[in-house]
Amino acid sequence: MNNSLDLTPEAFADLLDKSSELVLSKFSDLENQKAFHNYPQQEIESWFDEPLPQDGMDDQELLELVKEKVLDTATNNLGPYMYAYVMAGGSQMSIIADKLTSTINQNVGKWHLAPAISEIEKRVIQWAGEMMNYDQNAKGVLVSGGSAANLTGLTVARNVFFEKNEVRKKGLFGLNPFTAYASSEVHSCVDKSMDELGIGTDHLRKISVNEDFTINLEALEAAIKVDLENGFTPFCIIGTAGTVNTGAIDDLESLATLAKKYELWFHIDGAYGGLASSLDSLKNQYKGIELADSLAIDFHKWLYQSFEAGCLLVKNWETLRRTYFKKASYLDASLEDSDRLNFNEHYFQLSRSGKALKIWMSIKSYGINRIKQMIQKDIDLTQYLAKLVVASDDFELISQSELAVACFRYVKDLNSEDEINGFNRRLIPALENDGRIFITGTTLNDQFVIRACLINHRMHEGTVDYLVKVIREVASTIAINEDAETSSA
Repeated sequence: MNNSLDLTPEAFADLLDKSSELVLSKFSDLENQKAFHNYPQQEIESWFDEPLPQDGMDDQELLELVKEKVLDTATNNLGPYMYAYVMAGGSQMSIIADKLTSTINQNVGKWHLAPAISEIEKRVIQWAGEMMNYDQNAKGVLVSGGSAANLTGLTVARNVFFEKNEVRKKGLFGLNPFTAYASSEVHSCVDKSMDELGIGTDHLRKISVNEDFTINLEALEAAIKVDLENGFTPFCIIGTAGTVNTGAIDDLESLATLAKKYELWFHIDGAYGGLASSLDSLKNQYKGIELADSLAIDFHKWLYQSFEAGCLLVKNWETLRRTYFKKASYLDASLEDSDRLNFNEHYFQLSRSGKALKIWMSIKSYGINRIKQMIQKDIDLTQYLAKLVVASDDFELISQSELAVACFRYVKDLNSEDEINGFNRRLIPALENDGRIFITGTTLNDQFVIRACLINHRMHEGTVDYLVKVIREVASTIAINEDAETSSA
């Protein structure tokens, strides 16, 4: 018996070949694959309901089991019919890179544990800063996603802003409550961050928005003044560079001016829309992004990376070190080359996967110009969808941004707001049950709407036509069934 967990080279090669076949099968005929498989939760649970295995099973049989129960039933994020949330379809280079990253199994916590990946991470962070015109020499750290990136940025904001109060040592005890400001459209992870940081969601001021869903600057400044008068300590303004609901981009330049006026930290949530600032067509909308003290982005959105690949950008390494460094004898780097950058001294985690390789390989393989073309295509397709909606007699366009989100609703033969809201609420689960497309809804100004996010380089006008066709067909089926129920009653 082999005295390790390793297979023979021949058996390992066979499994690798089989796994590659499974990958290729997922890319076969993508446009004819369903977006969602509506298995009942209890059925899926039953597939994995078993005692702890005491002995192993045949590896080839295990791969077949994974194919049947996991790959073949997966919500199809790869395909061109995923319109829910902000789900980019990934890229083939990411798949290859993830396999190679797992092979070398590096811990990118200390430099000498992952020399090349550590330097690659520094490089892709710098490239991101350059791509977005944030900072040609940007510093930062790769994290799991936008939620972690925003939590990281707000942790930096709190720890650096209140450094004179020794907040890392003494905590928040004895300090006047301090307040942060964001639009009412801010991502829910910011609420969670206020909770995690001990600030409390009561001290996150949700500022009203304008008709285009951007933050109301007059209301923001008024809120800051009221808090100052009432003895609170304003410390951070959070701008959104592309809201999840509608893709709205706050006036970042004006927010930066207000932050400077009141000596506040300026953080930008660019998890959804930040990378779109690289487009020449959107340069004006992102004025002021370079003024942020911290900037959260997601590479697994508009850089088309596989999950997970979030990032926080700042202006210098010392900002992160002041926030996170903690001396420990087993991590002592004093005997190491001083030019080595240890990420564990600049972030919360010590154990960190090598997320940077797939980003680096993708940029090297595709080039930024090609990636920017795909981002622009997503935006153009969203405008195409909006035109289809406006030209129809059964849909109503509710909102459209300059990014890749369009919100609309089905209105055919519906005579009141209650009828429209109720029907569209029933439409979303019916579409999930149908499974041909995957799309979700949201609420804007008390109206329930269908929200389509187009952020997949495999989409084209034909797949958008198909989206509208399927929604129309499912809506018609609901209407017919409800008419029949009414008649029989």
